[in-house]
Amino acid sequence: MIDINKILSSEKENAYIEAKTAAGGLPRSLWETYSAFANTNGGIILLGVKEEEGSKKLMPAGVENPEKLISEIWNILNNPQKISENILLNEDIYSLDYAGRTLIVIEVPRAARQSRPVYSGRDIFSGTFRRNGEGDYRCKREEILAMLRDQAEESADGRIIEELLLSDLNSESLRSYRMMFSNRKPNHIWTKLSDEQFLVKIGAAKKGSDGELHPTLAGLIFFGDFVSIMNELPNYFLDYREKLAMDTRWSDRVCSSDGDWSGNIFDFYFKIIGKLTADVKKPFKLDENMLRVDDTQVHAAIREALANALIHADYYGRQGIVVDKDFKKITISNPGTFRISIDDAIAGGISDARNTRIFNMFSLINVGERSGCGLCDIYSTWEENGFIRPRIDELSEPSRVVLTLEVESMSNEARNEARNEARNEARNGVLTVRESEILYMIEDSPSISVAALSEELKTSRSTIDRTIKGLKEKGYLIHEGSTKKGRWKILK
Repeated sequence: MIDINKILSSEKENAYIEAKTAAGGLPRSLWETYSAFANTNGGIILLGVKEEEGSKKLMPAGVENPEKLISEIWNILNNPQKISENILLNEDIYSLDYAGRTLIVIEVPRAARQSRPVYSGRDIFSGTFRRNGEGDYRCKREEILAMLRDQAEESADGRIIEELLLSDLNSESLRSYRMMFSNRKPNHIWTKLSDEQFLVKIGAAKKGSDGELHPTLAGLIFFGDFVSIMNELPNYFLDYREKLAMDTRWSDRVCSSDGDWSGNIFDFYFKIIGKLTADVKKPFKLDENMLRVDDTQVHAAIREALANALIHADYYGRQGIVVDKDFKKITISNPGTFRISIDDAIAGGISDARNTRIFNMFSLINVGERSGCGLCDIYSTWEENGFIRPRIDELSEPSRVVLTLEVESMSNEARNEARNEARNEARNGVLTVRESEILYMIEDSPSISVAALSEELKTSRSTIDRTIKGLKEKGYLIHEGSTKKGRWKILK
């Protein structure tokens, strides 16, 4: 159950909080918000709450006959003619009293990808919404189609492209890939296969309706030429932009449309990965053979970040994959949304690749992380090296995931706090990543509000409340003093 005192004392409407007066019964916009929260990152709907004019502060107004309203909510949720799917549990809808007024709380989780899009009414294209800031917006057709593609258990990159033959793939790209594969797995039985057999084994080719072998979409994206890929995916585009001087537009640039290389993702990865890591410091370190080791955890994390973008991109989406590097940061942006929550992605342990065959083809040459810990490793590496925490933004219109990796170090004080937090987590061995993050933020600011934690960590208020409850139950945290002026106290 949420802490309504904290919400009404410190919150305004935001990406995770929506207030509705419900003075004349259930507002029609309730279902737009339900759809928006379910299709984005979840949130809390408050009925019987209004915004104060000017300040937009949330004020209790109360509802009449809450039992009747809650019953009506459940009736609508369970009617497939009105709502596509009910994703709520009994404990997600309840009433509570505040300042002598009765309010209704609806805690909406992020829907699983198999359930998205969640929409109201019978028309999926008019009834599907997403959350953007403090408002709901009706999804465009392309966003809805993207969610429908993500419902499938069979990833889209397995589709056979019957208009093309295997001879249409770039032979030089395939030769380079096979050489890497053989170097890493010299005794593997696949090294002796023909090109056609090899492509079938790695998921890059299948038999079509004509009985002949054709590239899969994964094979085309991985080994094709730019023009052929564009014919199948009109929005396909790869762009690396480097700006290391103030007086130039680009110090270096690599585009899939350059015309002097294939334009596929395999060649793109190896053309730019050296450029991305060129300025990473290489500490003097010797291996067991007394040879200098030039690779570091930071190098590996950057490689992982680039591979993640190429593996998880929605290649039907707009604006392609864009990688920017300047003297302060690396930004990697790809079309599509997360298939799991951002919290779960950062915590690690869950792998849900949008393009499973591309994932497999990279992993066969030791590129990409199979355990679902890619982002988790990136975050921990940045923390261990005293860098500013990575930032992930999930954007809309068009849908994109943007990862920003700052290469500037934190202050000594912040670095020490981060290291202490990491040591404590390792010592205790009982905390989740989200729990550790919250303890770290509370240590830095003992009077921080739950609202501020929610905003900073880009997660719902209900999720923060549940995490804090868990920390209290584990004996790590208590709150002392009043709701408004009290402080958190870390016990371990």
